[in-house]
Amino acid sequence: MKTKGVKIEYIEKGSIAEKCGLRKADIIVSINNHRIKDAIDLMFYSAEENFKMIINREGEIITLNVEKYDEPLGIEVEPFRIKRCRNKCLFCFVDQLPKGLRKSLYVKDEDYRASFLYGNYITLTNLTKEDYERIAKLHLSPLYVSVHATDPEIRNRILGNYDALPVLLELKKLVKSKIRIHTQIVLCPGINDGEILEKTIKDLYKLYPYVKSIAIVPVGLTKYQKNNLIPVDKNKAQEVISIAEAFQKRFIKKHGISVVYLADEFYIKAEKPFPKITIYDDFPQIENGVGMVPLFINKIKKISIPQRQIKKRIVTFTGISFYPYLLEFIEKLKLRNIPIDLIPIKNNLFGQSVTVTGLLAGEDIIKGLASYVEKDDIVLVPEVTMKDMEKKFLDDLTLSDIEKILDTKTIKIGTEPEDLISAINSISSD
Repeated sequence: MKTKGVKIEYIEKGSIAEKCGLRKADIIVSINNHRIKDAIDLMFYSAEENFKMIINREGEIITLNVEKYDEPLGIEVEPFRIKRCRNKCLFCFVDQLPKGLRKSLYVKDEDYRASFLYGNYITLTNLTKEDYERIAKLHLSPLYVSVHATDPEIRNRILGNYDALPVLLELKKLVKSKIRIHTQIVLCPGINDGEILEKTIKDLYKLYPYVKSIAIVPVGLTKYQKNNLIPVDKNKAQEVISIAEAFQKRFIKKHGISVVYLADEFYIKAEKPFPKITIYDDFPQIENGVGMVPLFINKIKKISIPQRQIKKRIVTFTGISFYPYLLEFIEKLKLRNIPIDLIPIKNNLFGQSVTVTGLLAGEDIIKGLASYVEKDDIVLVPEVTMKDMEKKFLDDLTLSDIEKILDTKTIKIGTEPEDLISAINSISSD
């Protein structure tokens, strides 16, 4: 009997998995005679309330009868090996990285499983017939797809892959299996803007409602980019907003939702106010920077700010683009006698055209805070600057490094206004 399966890495205490006798390092071979290859198989085949699980425990084959009911199993299995991207995109961020950063940053992933599980964007250029069959069988929906342009020649130029099949043909395979799709267009001025952008939106809309959303985001360029791409400027941002708003009005009138959504950066670059919060519907691509700032602004209008007596000064920081919006909230905190300062940090690692908080490196954070922070200050560090459980920044510096170099205490905080309030409430008044 073949025993290849997926290994258990963690079992939650008191969980169904623990109660039925599963152990860390057990290998799950099958569930109800279905082979288990990865976390997706486990998720799909363990959805039933009762099932038979075969495991391999140090070479011994064991059969377990699991009664799960509505509770989760309570296990984590080893991650699957990510499929790599074969494209050479003009704007590939990995190719715009300097040497010496965290190793995981240099991995070019292109894996439909990560798209389903984590919302990673894929181009559909490496899917096999078997992959499409598995997506359909397990109904892996929604998936997140980078389209950029529906014109095959222009898209292939952007992807740096002239063997890629027309994206509309690939999308229709997913639509045929009733898979929902969130799409994105990385806008490169002079390449896929203007009439090409309009055509792409029209083509994708023909696949509505299976194409659930179309997000347009500006190309991100570091000082290391070698393809002479042009960044989105004020005029281009205004042009894109005008195109998107025309489609939004049409789609809202017909379907009651926008379908097309713009990254916040377009409004910032265009120096235009954000649209009403309702334009973002259920925020289908907020993790893509679409509606994140307007939602934050909306939340701080409603949040209750406590009156605190804190003797130590609190310092936090953000990227240049988000600074004006977070500052509004910080000023409200100060009115409640909370001693907090906000520092905007410039991005020297990637270049000052990169203004988002999530791409700030540890060295830039330290340099930006060094002349402001004093020994007894408490530094609130946005978790978006750290991408893994080791609390490491992009350049492999850690929270501990910041504490040692600046001689201060740090607290990691989330991205919501409530997270900032929670961190403040955790600070002793002594």
